[in-house]
Amino acid sequence: MATAEKQKAVVLLSGGLDSCVTAAIARETHQLALLHASYGQRTEERERRAFDEIADFYDVPERLVIRLDALSQIGGSALTDPSIEVPEEGINPRAIPITYVPFRNAHFLSAAVSWAEVIGASAIFVGAVAEDSSGYPDCRPEYYRAFEKVIRAGTRPETHIEIATPVIGMRKNEIVRRGLDLGAPLELTWSCYQFDEAACGACDSCRLRLRAFSEAGVPDPIAYRTRVGS
Repeated sequence: MATAEKQKAVVLLSGGLDSCVTAAIARETHQLALLHASYGQRTEERERRAFDEIADFYDVPERLVIRLDALSQIGGSALTDPSIEVPEEGINPRAIPITYVPFRNAHFLSAAVSWAEVIGASAIFVGAVAEDSSGYPDCRPEYYRAFEKVIRAGTRPETHIEIATPVIGMRKNEIVRRGLDLGAPLELTWSCYQFDEAACGACDSCRLRLRAFSEAGVPDPIAYRTRVGS
């Protein structure tokens, strides 16, 4: 008896740890279509390389790379404005960091919805993490619930697209363990906000990643310039 064909899902794949594990989770139930956005971020080329290598690892032919240059033109973030330094003093859980790109995920989701409607995808998978993260407001569960209402209001009547955020309630070390369980290529991922060859080990993203691997009890497979505490 033939098995039913998997429905298609658009996965927002930055090339980072969370999005890679999200792609591995989505692959269990869906046929993958991978979307990557470049927006003038400091490590744009390195993130694109990670995206390509992860997409090749999973042998996904359906992939889309878009440019969102408006985000770098708008600025206001250390990720897109070279005049703003990336902080290295550690994570302040009580403040939204300067690495927050204002309302960035709405731009990503809008492109994903457009593509999903065209290719007939039934879901959009996003690797957002609410807890144990840098505190970005567009990574909260209520944000994605609200965006689902926008999708329903702004697409064809016959279009049904859900937003799946499978790692949103996990701690980073749980994401690492889940990725290992699924055989996700964590060695291909890139998280550093600053550098392309060896990760800085000091920015918020590197600190969170290093702490996650340490708590998971496994070595981080990527190279670092230095490794500092979280």
